Parts: sequence; structure tokens; C-alpha cells
Amino acid sequence: MAPENQPTTGPSIFSRENYHIWAIKMKAYLKALNLWDVVERGEPVVQPLRDNPTLSDIKKIMACETTKETWDKLKEEFKGSNRVNSVKVLALKREFELLKLKDSDSVKEYSSKLMDIVNQIRILGENFSDQKVVEKIMVNLSDKFESKISAIEESCDLTTLSIAELISKLQIQEQRLTMRSEGTVEDAFQVRHKFKQQRKAKKFL
Repeated sequence: MAPENQPTTGPSIFSRENYHIWAIKMKAYLKALNLWDVVERGEPVVQPLRDNPTLSDIKKIMACETTKETWDKLKEEFKGSNRVNSVKVLALKREFELLKLKDSDSVKEYSSKLMDIVNQIRILGENFSDQKVVEKIMVNLSDKFESKISAIEESCDLTTLSIAELISKLQIQEQRLTMRSEGTVEDAFQVRHKFKQQRKAKKFL
């Protein structure tokens, strides 16, 4: 059995694609093993090369004398320049701002679309607070949530309200509205059916 708080699987293998995601997983893996400090301190490189290393791999490792230099070298080569990342972040922020709630979207569907964009922004190293997401969701809700929005604004501190808590509150309201709507339709159907029965009865009089 693996020691407590330590990963039960091996480290994520870098395939030269999706560096940002790999770096996050690898950093978490090293932290779980209490090895991340070794990278940050810049301990001498002792990890052997992988099987069948390429000439590029050999040159890269030979040029690095510490674990930190190796990590930074990978970051420099695969993360992309600051300029490229800035352009990506701006594009994602614009996509975030333009994303609107469609009539066919549920609260869960809309919030999931927003969080997909937010997570991409965060992976690129940009700080993006939950508060921005909370404000975005509340501003874009339809009129049917107006009373719930007012209640949330009066009872909650929007600077500390989590995304999960907001979504939970809105989903409860959404369920109530759906049930009320279904009940109205059922009542209307019953009234219509009763009216038809009355008309039929009159014909036989």
C-alpha cells in the first residue's frame, strides 16, 4: 500500500504536447512525494535518460546541471513565449465575455461552458478569480431568476460566494420553476379535458 498522501500511480508522461496540463500534473506528483523542493532548490540532475533517447534529449540534459535547469528548459521550450500566451489569454477572456446564456441552456450547461474557458485561462498561468465567474453568471441569467438573484444579493457576500454554491442555489430555483411550469401545463390539460367532456354531455341533452 502506498504511503498516505502519496500518489498510487506513476508520473505523467510528457508527449511533447499539452505542456501546461502536463506541468500541473507533474508538479502535483512531485509535491505529493515531497520532491518539488528539490526542483526549486536546483539539486544536481541524477535522473537517467529515458529508453532510446533522441540526440535532442541528450543535448538538453547534458546542458543542464540541476533539476531546476532541466525543468526551466522544458518550460522554455514547450510552454511558449510570453507574447504567445498573452494572445491566447486575451482570446479566451474575450470568449468568456461574449458567452451568453441561451434559452435552451440549463444553469449547469452554461456554468460548465464558462468553467471550460476559465480553466484554460488558469492553465496558461493567468489569475482568474471565482468572483468574476459568479458576477458573469448572475448578470447573464434570464428574467425568471430575478427574484432569486435579488435574494442572493441580499443574503450573500458576492466577494466570497463560491461558484459551486451559486450554481447549487440557482439549480434549486431552476427545478422549482420547472416543476411549477409542468404543474401549470398539467392543470391546463385537465381543464381542457373537462371542458370537452362537458361539451359532449350537452350534445346528448
